[in-house]
Amino acid sequence: MVSFRTLLSLCAAAVAVKAAPCSNATTSALARPTTFSSSTTGTQDGYFYSLYMEDSSTGTTMDVESGSYSLTWSADVVDVVAGLGWNPGSAHGSFSTSGNAYLSVYGWTTSPLVEYYIVESYGDYNPSSGLTLLGTVTSDDGTYDLYSTTRTNAPSIESDSSTFNQYWSIRQSHRTSGTVTTANHFNAWAALGLSMGTFNYQIVATE
Repeated sequence: MVSFRTLLSLCAAAVAVKAAPCSNATTSALARPTTFSSSTTGTQDGYFYSLYMEDSSTGTTMDVESGSYSLTWSADVVDVVAGLGWNPGSAHGSFSTSGNAYLSVYGWTTSPLVEYYIVESYGDYNPSSGLTLLGTVTSDDGTYDLYSTTRTNAPSIESDSSTFNQYWSIRQSHRTSGTVTTANHFNAWAALGLSMGTFNYQIVATE
């Protein structure tokens, strides 16, 4: 189960998210945020952070401080995913955008290599567009649509060119705070024959 509280606004391509403390995270006051401007992962204040940038020349920056992060990018960015959470993940605000963005619990497993999204809110583009609905799951007072797709020759946590499955749970009624019981989604995917492997990192992410 993942609990999250968001303080997130998307305006002029800037976003900030606050992750709620959990049993394996600690918080402490920092003099100033740590800024990253290229793809990276690491740990700070007991939280795992991740920044992926398809193009590092677009002026994207991520600031991490005391269990929260802010993300700024330019209009010509191709793809950027950033967030704060836990490594490994487990089965254990406000949001507004005038463009394409979404708020999710995001993570990876290995053996098999799987990228997964539990989407709580999104902007004017539904990330399931073009995919076939496989079913639904009810969790945390909401209904989620379930999807799967295969990525080929795409960047992953293992290499710059991998073939892997993507699993999606997309909430029908958008929200930006509450609890995400990740086990419910993992079990729903498993019931559809969508297997997962060993958990790698898991974050509350903005993309």
